[in-house]
Amino acid sequence: MAMASIVKVVLGSIAFAVFWVLAVFPAVPFLPIGRTAGSLLGAMLMVIFRVLTPDQAYAAIDLPILGLLFGTMVVSIYLERADMFKYLGKLLLWKTQGAKDLLCRICLISAISSALFTNDTSCVVLTEFVLKVAKQHNLPPHPFLLALASSANIGSAATPIGNPQNLVIAVQSKIPFGKFVIGILPPMLVGIFVNALILLCMFWRLLSVVKDEEDPAGEVVVEEDVSSHRFSPATLSHSASLNSQELNFRLDTADVKSSPNFSGNIDNVETLRNRLPSSENEINSVHSGALDSARNSIASKEGTLDVSSQKREETILSEGAASNNRLRDACPTESLEGKENLTTRWKRLLWKSGVYLVTIGMLIALLMGLNMSWCAITAALALVVLDFTDARPSLEKVSYSLLIFFCGMFITVEGFNKTGIPSALWDFMEPYAHIDHATGIAVLALTILVLSNLASNVPTVLLLGARVAASAAAISVAEEKNAWLLLAWVSTVAGNLSLLGSAANLIVCEQARQAPYLAYTLSFWSHLKFGVPSTLLVTAIGLTLIR
Repeated sequence: MAMASIVKVVLGSIAFAVFWVLAVFPAVPFLPIGRTAGSLLGAMLMVIFRVLTPDQAYAAIDLPILGLLFGTMVVSIYLERADMFKYLGKLLLWKTQGAKDLLCRICLISAISSALFTNDTSCVVLTEFVLKVAKQHNLPPHPFLLALASSANIGSAATPIGNPQNLVIAVQSKIPFGKFVIGILPPMLVGIFVNALILLCMFWRLLSVVKDEEDPAGEVVVEEDVSSHRFSPATLSHSASLNSQELNFRLDTADVKSSPNFSGNIDNVETLRNRLPSSENEINSVHSGALDSARNSIASKEGTLDVSSQKREETILSEGAASNNRLRDACPTESLEGKENLTTRWKRLLWKSGVYLVTIGMLIALLMGLNMSWCAITAALALVVLDFTDARPSLEKVSYSLLIFFCGMFITVEGFNKTGIPSALWDFMEPYAHIDHATGIAVLALTILVLSNLASNVPTVLLLGARVAASAAAISVAEEKNAWLLLAWVSTVAGNLSLLGSAANLIVCEQARQAPYLAYTLSFWSHLKFGVPSTLLVTAIGLTLIR
């Protein structure tokens, strides 16, 4: 493609520079408007500067890519509601054997979830969980956050729906879903293993020391958790469990305790009887009168006691009857609530099963080679209908700002292509970047690696994709497919080089920094010390397996 006029080249370069600065540094001091607004600003400048006409700008927007991206985001939202990521979190802790085992599990689960649900989604959901696990086991969060972000990037390379640049490559290359997975899966698996090995080598001593100190504390935490949920018998109500024997026992006890003079009066009567003289009538008459008066006194007291005890018995019986009535009244309500809870649990279980079946159906359709965009949109709408409620709360979680960012980026990159600068740079490099020999592969991989960290991976794919594929197609059809897969692999793994190389890295960094009570700052240099060796080794090993 020939170079455009000088004016168009200069104005197009200015518009693209504005887009690049705001995409790489969204909070730049002189214009802190963010990535999304920056992409729209670059697109608008391309039209205002007449680098593109309005019709060319609209035509530059790739609707199949936007449809695929929208559909996968909706499916991921419903999978999150169906507790998919909670189950993945439980899998992390199932029979874990310590810090090193936990690190390897994070690498594996992060890679698998990213391949199926996109790397950004996995990082958003799993970051805070990883921080909680690290705090619970008294472990430093640094290696686990690196494992999460780097494995998410590597794992997302395995499928066309794993990350945005793979979506672009899958749509433009028209490589079937199954062939794409078969081509990238071997380097992805080996890359995860190598990445975990590098993490273990770098943090072996740190994880070993913390593990030795962590065991006793871990046992204390577990014991506290168990004791805090122990059953407390003090919360039971005993009035409902009274029977007739207990009522009689309490009644007798109450009668005895409430009449302390009763036994005393009987003793006095017996004493009077023992002291009664048989020979003296006067004394006999006196004592007989005393005895009668005593008996009358006792009888009156017994009558008083009988009345009070009868009242007490009636009170206790009435309380017991009222309590039993309350229990009878409450039993139907409790049984009804139990039935409602059981019905709700069954409905929830059926709904979750439906979500998983729809997702599996989408993956099967993609493997069969059906249109990826419409497969994702169909699955998303099927989940909306299956939910049978207002879909607005779920649809509000879709990252529409990302969709708008892609629209502006499509227009901006198309305008920059119209200037002729990318074609001129590729014409200069093409003789050294043929993929039919090792030197050409190394040059091409290094170029993609650098551009992906300077201009971000999606713009790099949009700028180089068609040119790399055309150059490889001149050799053979098989080489064209390998060129697309190579571009997908290198542009994705390149995100591990630095903290700014991938959106997943930034998500993990920001989520960790803003997590309540668990905040941790992952610095640029600490990431770079791990990112450089990991990226170079994983990329090189993967290139040999793709070939």
